[in-house]
Amino acid sequence: MQRYWKIYRTFFVSSFARELEFRANFIAKVGQNVIWLGFFILILLVVYGKTDSVAGWSRGDAFVLAATCFFMNAVFQAFFMSLNEIPEQVRKGTLDFVLTKPIDTQFWVSTRKFNFDQIGTLFAGLVMIGVGVVTAHIHAGALQWMSYAILIFASTVIFYSFNLILMTTGIWLVRVDNLWVLGDTVMQVARYPLDIYSSGLRAMLTFVLPLGFLATIPARQLKDGFDPAMLALGLGWTFAFFLISRWFWGFALRHYGSASS
Repeated sequence: MQRYWKIYRTFFVSSFARELEFRANFIAKVGQNVIWLGFFILILLVVYGKTDSVAGWSRGDAFVLAATCFFMNAVFQAFFMSLNEIPEQVRKGTLDFVLTKPIDTQFWVSTRKFNFDQIGTLFAGLVMIGVGVVTAHIHAGALQWMSYAILIFASTVIFYSFNLILMTTGIWLVRVDNLWVLGDTVMQVARYPLDIYSSGLRAMLTFVLPLGFLATIPARQLKDGFDPAMLALGLGWTFAFFLISRWFWGFALRHYGSASS
């Protein structure tokens, strides 16, 4: 574990050095992310300017939901942006060099670069969660906050695993760089409460394709109170998705012929 921590620290430092080479671009990207968050907040304000509640979610509740989604996505984009480079590594043959290194290849392709331009979104998301909690008059206890934090971690792992599986298909398809759009579409769905959908679709997005765990179910821990069943289900989905994604990555590598073959 200590060895991997040292390796990750090297990745982190090199990523920071890369950002310092183009400081204006870094500042512009941070500003772009914050502005995009601001536009989404504006949309919420417009919607709730005409109504006090949407499917049982008040304006404050909606702020918590949106902030949860933005924060989770920012954590994923900050720590695991390297996943999007897997198809390019396959196409250029640089994945061959990763496979020769004495390190877990999934760790390498997942954490090689840290995306510093998400820092603004991370802080803005935290502020937005606080604003939503105050606006909705939520008085959450320690158990609710702990459950919320655990489910945020769970949602990040689920989304990470989904994207790893998605980008790993590049080992066979090669030209799948734009598959990240599918992940972005998933986030678009997750930004809205499950309650706006029919009961059948809500059940599917909870028990079959767990998109509800990306934002709605964690936010409910603050909005509606501690729900141990959903916490347990979220952890179950987390372990399942991670194990499946890790198996699929190993399966793909066993069928990877390398650029030189």
